[in-house]
Formats: sequence, C-alpha cells, structure tokens
Amino acid sequence: MRTYFSALSEALRQASVFQPCLMLDLDRLDGNIALVKGRLDPGLAVRLVDKSLACLPLLSHIGKALGTDRFMTFHPPISAAVLKAFPDADLLYGKPMPVGAARAAQVKDDADWSRVCWLIDSDERLAEYGALAAELGVDLRIAFEIDVGLHRGGFADPEALSRALEVLSTHKRLRCEGVMAYEAHAPHIPGLFGGPAKALAQASERAEAFVACLGADHRGILNIGGSKTALLHHGGIANEVSMGSAFVLPSDFDTPSLDDFLPAAFIATPILKVVEPMLPGSPAASRLLQALGRFPRKGCYLYGGKWMAEPVFPEGMKTNGLLGLSSNQQFMGLPADSAARPGDYAFLRPTQSEAVLQQFGPIAVLSGGKIVDRWPVLPMM
Repeated sequence: MRTYFSALSEALRQASVFQPCLMLDLDRLDGNIALVKGRLDPGLAVRLVDKSLACLPLLSHIGKALGTDRFMTFHPPISAAVLKAFPDADLLYGKPMPVGAARAAQVKDDADWSRVCWLIDSDERLAEYGALAAELGVDLRIAFEIDVGLHRGGFADPEALSRALEVLSTHKRLRCEGVMAYEAHAPHIPGLFGGPAKALAQASERAEAFVACLGADHRGILNIGGSKTALLHHGGIANEVSMGSAFVLPSDFDTPSLDDFLPAAFIATPILKVVEPMLPGSPAASRLLQALGRFPRKGCYLYGGKWMAEPVFPEGMKTNGLLGLSSNQQFMGLPADSAARPGDYAFLRPTQSEAVLQQFGPIAVLSGGKIVDRWPVLPMM
C-alpha cells in the first residue's frame, strides 16, 4: 500500500497538483475491463451507466474496449452530452422521468432524442407519454420498468404489464422496445431468507414471466442487473446488463461477484497540518479521552473534506467523531507513530462513483506512474 500511494503522490507532485483532485488509475481500470470481458456471459451486451462514469472520455474508453455503444442514462443534461458525443449511442433511461422533463428535452435541446428510450413505470406515465408523443407529433421509444423483487416501483406483475401492452396499442406514436429489471436487493438477502443466489434466480424467473408477455417485436431491450450482479447472469432471458461503478470499484461495490477487481479511483488531497490534537477547553479533557482511546494523540488537517469516501492512506488515518467533519479543513486522526508531514498527500477511496467523480473538476488520469491526461467531467445531477 505504501509503495502504491507513494507513487501516486510523486505523480501528483510532478504534475503540480496541489489541491483536492480525483485520480483515475488507467492501468487498474483496464484490468477491471479485462475481468468483465472474461466473466461476462457471451450472450449479454453491456450498457454503460453514465451517472456512475460521468466523464465522456471515460465512457469512450470503456465503450471502445467492450465494443458497446449502449448507455443507461438518468439526467437530461448528461443524456444530451452523451447523444452528441457518441453518434451511434443508444440510450435507455434507468428511472422514469417526469413527462415535463421529456417534453423540455425534445423541444429545447438539439440532440437526437430519437435514440433515447424512455422508462414507463405505471399506467399513468404511459398515458402521459402517449399524450406527449401525440402533442409533439414524434415517435417516442419506451421500455417498461418491471419489479423483479426490489419493490422500488414499476409494473408489479406480468398481468399488469399485459394490460399496459393492450393500452399501448391506442398510443400510435409510442414504440415499445422492451423491459428493464433491476435486482440490486439480491446480493443483500441473508441466508435465513434464501441468500443471494436464490434471490437472483427468483429475479430472473420473474423477468422471464414478464418477457413472455411481450411480442417478438417488443424484445429489443431485455435489460437486467447492475454492477454487483451483472456478471452473475448466465443463460437467462436478458440480452443486456448494465454496469458502471464496477469499472472503478468504489468501496460500496466490494462484493464477491467483483473479486479480483481493483479500486481505480481515489480522492487525493494535500495534508495541510500535522498536529498533536487538543479539543477546545481544558487540556485535561483531551488527555483523559486520549488515555481512554477516544481521541488520537496525533492527527492532521486535510485540504477539503466531508466527501463520500473512506480514508486509505496514510495508513491508520481515521475520521474522529469528537471533532466531526469539515468540507474546508477536515481533521483526521493518525497513529502515534505516523510519519505523515505537511505537504504529503492523503488518499480516500470513494464509497460510490456517481457524483463523487464530478466534484473535483477534470479527472487526473494516471498511467505508467505518471499523470498523462486530465479528463473533463459531465454536469452534476
């Protein structure tokens, strides 16, 4: 660990980066892409999740490596940027959008929205999108959100989907492309209730029952899965899986299905001060809490802080509840024998990639021990 982060620190110094930044290890990223290639069922395509990889060069790099131009999208400004950057891109919304957002996108933006498939989760939204298509005089592509066990919305059972498909025939300008299922709950089901494998199998069975309701011309998109489950699907009804965070592996995605994947994104920030910390008030209170192991004998202050991230270097660096978090100068406890000094870099591993990748401006891209590029990020959600 020390050798790796020392090399990252030297790369930052050589590139004159002396403020918080997001670092992307391109070599680790390529290793993770290779693992996806090796483990993905050959009958499945990958749909890249743009909110989790919100950087056009990053999406391009992964898309070229996997030979995919499919994207799952969530936010119209990002959708428009992806449409303009990738002329052959096919976009599927990963959440149902207010019909007003769909109208605004169609009317105000010059991107080719015909390449977008909107998500329909209810009879009411189906009627709204049908009315929108008629109002604008355009064909709108749609897919139905189906509930395969997560219970976050969507059509609850195949019978409800069948009824919606009957109504669909009255909306002449809506084009059904297929269905989207998400089973993010599966990896978290305890053994007492059957465990992850059973939950995943049940989700696949439910998806198959929904797909059976679709006509042959409504099966272009049979989407299931996310980063934690995509590589576990083999031989099912789906023809594509969605993946995003797995490629950079934030800590929330440390899961058995992604073993051997390596974290490829880190927040790096200078250490401003190294101190023998004292709490406000009587020094005796600090000494007592230190004796009880509740307050560190050594600590540091970072440039910035309060990120969705976990400290990883210097070794043993920890947040401290007594001083709390700060987005300006965050205090971090250190082991008493820590050799950290002002001017060194601290590293934190994001807990998620969505939003975090976009917080620091252009991403510092590391390859071969050097920062070789700065990649601009997409608009925040």
